[in-house]
Amino acid sequence: MAQHHHLGGTFHFPTAQRTVHRIGYGAMQLAGPHVFGPPKDRAAAICVLQAAIEAGVDHIDTSDFYGPYVTNQIIREALHPYREDLTLVTKIGALRGEDGSWNLALSRDQIIDAVHSNLRNLGLDVLDVVNLRVGPPLTKPDFSIEEPLTVLAELQQQGLIRHLGLSTVTQQQIEAGEKIAPIVCVQNLYNIVTRKDDALIDHLNAKGIAYVPYFPLGGFTPVQSGKLDTIAKQLNATPMQVAAAWLLHRSPNILLIPGTSSVAHLEENLKAGDITLSEETIRQLNNIGTDN
Repeated sequence: MAQHHHLGGTFHFPTAQRTVHRIGYGAMQLAGPHVFGPPKDRAAAICVLQAAIEAGVDHIDTSDFYGPYVTNQIIREALHPYREDLTLVTKIGALRGEDGSWNLALSRDQIIDAVHSNLRNLGLDVLDVVNLRVGPPLTKPDFSIEEPLTVLAELQQQGLIRHLGLSTVTQQQIEAGEKIAPIVCVQNLYNIVTRKDDALIDHLNAKGIAYVPYFPLGGFTPVQSGKLDTIAKQLNATPMQVAAAWLLHRSPNILLIPGTSSVAHLEENLKAGDITLSEETIRQLNNIGTDN
């Protein structure tokens, strides 16, 4: 089927020998409110996933702790048997309490259970990419990832996982991780105004490691939001589309995983890859982050 979006071009994972479009899909919003319980409309959730694949999206970010289990079961219902070119990226490291709380789950048994649970709920024999989720608020920033990542590396050697990634980590943790196993992607908080990972993104880009920012519009002041709104109006785009386009321009290793539970909003997210930003617009957007 013909692509009707540019999807931000492509990124080639050197270690994985796999190429994906830079705009993917984040499945978190397919669960109920606060990422807990079932969605209001399961049929609509299935439609969104099928529409994403039809539009050319070829990587989906998910986790068994969304719901819990809900998003993976919906992905399986909507898309199984999966297209050969679809990369499913899941993450482990947390468990949900019955009250909806998020709890750390990094013991050896919990990691093994989480990998088997993701395999079962997605209907897979092997997981494409598993991200180890550590970091605040579940662990301190200097938490040692050695033990949990070693367990994941064992599961990788057993053939249950193809590739490993890290989420909510520092450069020191990434470097510690690389001594245990190759890291193909890092998922951290980053956007126009949250720029503490600038040097890290460039460092990872030089190594061919993908960087996947989450919450692209979190933490803006009203002044920053106002400036983004103004630029978006000039470009005849939404603020979210401009923020996403800026991320795509920021570095070629950035992959986006915008999530939505509506097909109309999905179309809007995918159009971010079609936006061209002038040097002057990029300069204005860069300045939003340094303004108070």
